[in-house]
Amino acid sequence: MVINIDNAMIKRGNQLKDNKETKEKLLVSAKKEFIEKGYLSASLRNICKNAGVTTGALYFFFEDKEDLYGALVAEPIKKLHAVMDRHYAEEQAQIDAGLLIENDMDHDVEAAIEIVRCLYLHRDEFMMLLTKSQGSRYQEITGGFVMITEKHFRRMADNLEKSFGAEPVADYLIHWIAHMLIDAFIHILTHEVSEEAAEVHVQQVIKYMIGGWVGLFTPANK
Repeated sequence: MVINIDNAMIKRGNQLKDNKETKEKLLVSAKKEFIEKGYLSASLRNICKNAGVTTGALYFFFEDKEDLYGALVAEPIKKLHAVMDRHYAEEQAQIDAGLLIENDMDHDVEAAIEIVRCLYLHRDEFMMLLTKSQGSRYQEITGGFVMITEKHFRRMADNLEKSFGAEPVADYLIHWIAHMLIDAFIHILTHEVSEEAAEVHVQQVIKYMIGGWVGLFTPANK
């Protein structure tokens, strides 16, 4: 009986190992296919063929093409959201405590560098999202990040307007500033291969944007 149990455990372990290896082969093949052809033109048949597995094996792990695509990009998105949420939560805590200062350059630069490192750690996946996601539920991913940033900037602007007695900043301008920031990260990612150079670029971008942000709440006669 003991031998039978041991054999069953060994067989189960081998099955789990085979399943893990098969899934990994599918993900590697899918990533290559999506990068080369984009979501719409990617072929599940080709993905399975290049992975050396049957289409039945693919459907054992994934519901459909979009589920397979999501398996590649969901975790990087989650990590990026976590970095942004943490940074914005820290700034919101400062706002709530009445401690938000006019210019917190170091904190913003550190957060921007952390975002760049996250983007470049998963550069293939984010390039897929930005350039190869048309037709999937991820095709509007940029808008989601803009919306998160816009809400945070609106809260910051409301606080600074009261603190400095400044004129209200229009919602359309807050939206544009949020879009400009997200677009800056996208431009760096899609045009700069070197992560080291990207960190230098983003520091300059943040300094530039903080200058403009502060200017919105500074009286003209100062």
